Amino acid sequence: MSDNRNGLTAKLIDQLPKAELHLHIEGSLEPELMFALAQRNKIDIPFKNVEEVRAAYDFSNLQDFLDIYYQGMGVLLQQQDFYDLTIAYLKRAHADNVRHVEIFFDPQGHTDRGISFDTAIGGILRGLEQGEARLGISYRLIMCFLRHLDEASAFNTLEQAEPWIDQIAGIGLDSSELGHPPSKFARVFGAARAKGLKIVAHAGEEGPPDYVWEALDELKVDRIDHGNRALEDDELVQRIVNDGQTLTVCPLSNLKLCVIDTIDQSPVKRMLDMGIKATINSDDPAYFGGYVNDNFRAVAEALPLTPEQIVVLAKNSFTGSFLPEEEKAQRLEEIDSVAKQLS
Repeated sequence: MSDNRNGLTAKLIDQLPKAELHLHIEGSLEPELMFALAQRNKIDIPFKNVEEVRAAYDFSNLQDFLDIYYQGMGVLLQQQDFYDLTIAYLKRAHADNVRHVEIFFDPQGHTDRGISFDTAIGGILRGLEQGEARLGISYRLIMCFLRHLDEASAFNTLEQAEPWIDQIAGIGLDSSELGHPPSKFARVFGAARAKGLKIVAHAGEEGPPDYVWEALDELKVDRIDHGNRALEDDELVQRIVNDGQTLTVCPLSNLKLCVIDTIDQSPVKRMLDMGIKATINSDDPAYFGGYVNDNFRAVAEALPLTPEQIVVLAKNSFTGSFLPEEEKAQRLEEIDSVAKQLS
């Protein structure tokens, strides 16, 4: 691309309104906050300083990451901890011109270590409410089931969520993908859908295209998280395009977890070329070294993406969200306005 085109792309990334649709709030726990919470809660952690924590963030696969992810979660004990975690993320998102977030949280990662469901969700929701009031970031909260646990645990978590159900927008599925196909949770997702909740699921990150098919046909997802390996199946790609499914792609996560070897192997551009509604997200930014704009910049330079494709990705983030149609339309107008000013 020419220097002018590169400059326009950079300005678009900085200035376009965006939504983030794939963010694990526990994965936004920066080492500095981890240390502060450990000190506040008098918890010993196996790191002497922030540099040791960052050095530990060298993963060869998803499970390597999950091991330290769950370890870091141990500093979250009080409602205030979950509030501080959420507000810290929203401030970073606001700096990237993120106007709407649909964040995941993992209640089983907390209840299994003795932290009440109410403590976790209460602090997260208070943070989201303050973020909307102070920063103008709208939100939806998505409760995820940990797929390495059993169906009974997921059903128990859904029951615990009942008092909060009107404040939960959707149900997701995350954690170790291989060996834990979406069909394992078909019944509990059916129960969640009956409660009026939206359905999303991680599929096709490390798992095969069959897992994406299962997410579509057995969980009846409204959105697919990751979906990289769907591109291995032409029929599946056509199904995704025909259904208008949105895929929440996380480039730096894919690189850090060795789903791809180099950033120029990110499937984002190919997805767009195929007519798939791809979006750019940060996944677990504290662990993967980048928030939303960092992910945009990485793929924009490496693939490379055109300014027009940057605009499409920003639009996809809103059209693929669970916002009401009138709010989506308003955000799309804002994107067009920014793009026009910069063109």
